[in-house]
Amino acid sequence: MARRNTKHTYIVNDARRNATYKKRKSSIIKKTMEISTLCGVDACAIIYNRNGLQPEVWPSHFGVQSVLYKFLTIHPLEQSRKMFDQQSFLKQRIMKAQDKLKKKKAQNRKEMMSLLMVKCLSTGKVEENINLNVAKDLLSVIDQNLNKLDRKITRDQAQEGTILV
Repeated sequence: MARRNTKHTYIVNDARRNATYKKRKSSIIKKTMEISTLCGVDACAIIYNRNGLQPEVWPSHFGVQSVLYKFLTIHPLEQSRKMFDQQSFLKQRIMKAQDKLKKKKAQNRKEMMSLLMVKCLSTGKVEENINLNVAKDLLSVIDQNLNKLDRKITRDQAQEGTILV
């Protein structure tokens, strides 16, 4: 059964909100238990209920205290090494997007040069109003393609030489 998208807004209906709370709470506890068991790590969950005086904890109060104690006794630099705040998370995402954009631009430029090369080969002429940077890129693509052809020819000749002997 496919999951449906849910709107993350406050649930006004009390009964529905409580039912959702119980389902999500049990799901969080289950996931915490799974990651603890499958990965062999110390994990805990602390869930505060709006109506409850005491938070609900997993696995137990003592278990939560021991996990928090281990975390707090680690050196602050080691604690924050793999932690993300919103700013560092966004910086990382922006850097990844910029790298992806840079690669895509290079790929588009190469494809544009290949199309220009095909056009030049089919017409036998290079456009007159071509930019110097475009001409350099076109020469670079032509050189790359010639090098690929040379490598294929030498590889094929080497293979034919071994077959004939």
